[in-house]
Amino acid sequence: MFEIENFDIKLNTDFIGRNFIYVEEIDSTNTFLLDRKNGINISGTVVLAEKQTKGRGRKDRVWYSSKEQNLTFSILLSKEYKLFDHLNLINFSASLAVANSIENLYQLRTELKWPNDVLINKKKTCGILLESSSQGNKVDRVVVGIGVNVNQSMFQGQFNYPPTSIRMELGREVEREKLLAEILNNFEFYLEKILKEPNYITREWKEKCRMIGEKIYVKEGETIKNGIFDDIDEEGFLLLKTKTGIEKITIGDVSIV
Repeated sequence: MFEIENFDIKLNTDFIGRNFIYVEEIDSTNTFLLDRKNGINISGTVVLAEKQTKGRGRKDRVWYSSKEQNLTFSILLSKEYKLFDHLNLINFSASLAVANSIENLYQLRTELKWPNDVLINKKKTCGILLESSSQGNKVDRVVVGIGVNVNQSMFQGQFNYPPTSIRMELGREVEREKLLAEILNNFEFYLEKILKEPNYITREWKEKCRMIGEKIYVKEGETIKNGIFDDIDEEGFLLLKTKTGIEKITIGDVSIV
């Protein structure tokens, strides 16, 4: 059981997580926050669900999570227009927040996989799904969905990347309340950096991405592109060095050759 009081004591933010909604079961925390009919409009609102019946990752992949073992939650950013010009950096900020929280609390070395996965020992412990909605031609609502494998000890099924959990890598159970508060504290810090010093985000992210300089292939649908992961640009798009030059990649699954 998630102890909200223990979480609240450790939360040190101005607006992220100050409106906190805990649910035992929901179809999808992202869907819930994106739907204006639910009347949730406070920016920084966090919805944490113990079980999602339709939890999903990128490209509508199913996200499996054992009940009361992990952290599956979404964060609403509403009308934060200056941030919405940098959606990729919001994505990077979420992955940095998770990675640094794991390192700070448990001294486990993490690395980041473009565009939004957190790995421990080359195995996936966190996935992030950013979705947005617009009014007219202007983004006015962004939801950042985060799934962290915390205390789950077994994974079944077929996976693009081998999964792991913090508990499996650490060898002991982890207090979810403390971890969630740390992630939200760090996320707010990085959001402020986007506005004041956006290159700080890309610099920090590159330090944790060990794929840069490696031969990779990028798969998007049936299309596969090969090359060297040369760099990321100022907005976080992947720069792929091929025989014909540098190509900017905006979406796709990246794997080392």
